Amino acid sequence: MRSGDEMLRQIVDKSALDTEFRQQLLSDPKSAITEELGVTMPESMNIVVHESDMQTVHIALPPDPNITEEQLEAISAGLCCCW
Repeated sequence: MRSGDEMLRQIVDKSALDTEFRQQLLSDPKSAITEELGVTMPESMNIVVHESDMQTVHIALPPDPNITEEQLEAISAGLCCCW
């Protein structure tokens, strides 16, 4: 099984080379990622893609340490990761 970092690298690399994929990733990230990686994500999972520019800095904070049992199970199963 690939790590979250490896999957993220694949997505980022493809988005840099494939304009259509980049647009799909911005408009419907879950579908784009599912098609590219062949993974199924839980319906409850939200994915937000931010396109950086020279004037904007995006900071991704780690998940709230007060997670639910369901979230912990998803993390343990490798269904959820923090990139």
